[in-house]
Amino acid sequence: MRERSKILENLESAYRGAFSRAESAEDEEGMARLDFDYQRDQLFLEAILDVRDGLQTPEGQGDEGGSRVESLLEKAERLRRLTRLR
Repeated sequence: MRERSKILENLESAYRGAFSRAESAEDEEGMARLDFDYQRDQLFLEAILDVRDGLQTPEGQGDEGGSRVESLLEKAERLRRLTRLR
């Protein structure tokens, strides 16, 4: 599984390239749109990564050294608990 930092670096790299092209073309509207899009996509991606991290089985839980495979039902239940309003 790819690390969170690597995924976010790839997102930033993609947007920096597009932003540089818009800046070279003096496209102020395009630069503003890209800035907003980057911030929005970064928030979405971080939320998705938080869910991914929440679904991972914590170390030491499970059979003999954390090797237990968590069922889909157990993952869904953990996701439900994670997203429950308090």
